[in-house]
Amino acid sequence: MLKGNLTKLVLSKILSNKFGFSELYSKKLINDLIKIISHNIIAGNFNLKNVGTFKIINKKQRIGRNPKTKEEFIIAARKSLIFVPSKKLIKYFH
Repeated sequence: MLKGNLTKLVLSKILSNKFGFSELYSKKLINDLIKIISHNIIAGNFNLKNVGTFKIINKKQRIGRNPKTKEEFIIAARKSLIFVPSKKLIKYFH
């Protein structure tokens, strides 16, 4: 198993070792895949069958608080990306 974060470099090395692609070709595949996924998420909800759905949600402006000083400040409204795993993926981990 892999410890820590899975980077594009590590992912391309795994792809290269498993399928015999050159590392340069593997990097291009990973970068192209990320571009395709990113463009589809921006266009709307992106559903990856048997894995889950990526959604962009709008978060409203709210008041935040520094726990140390108890000072209040405003957290601006923003868009956020969420991932909702599929039932099959959840079932796989239970």
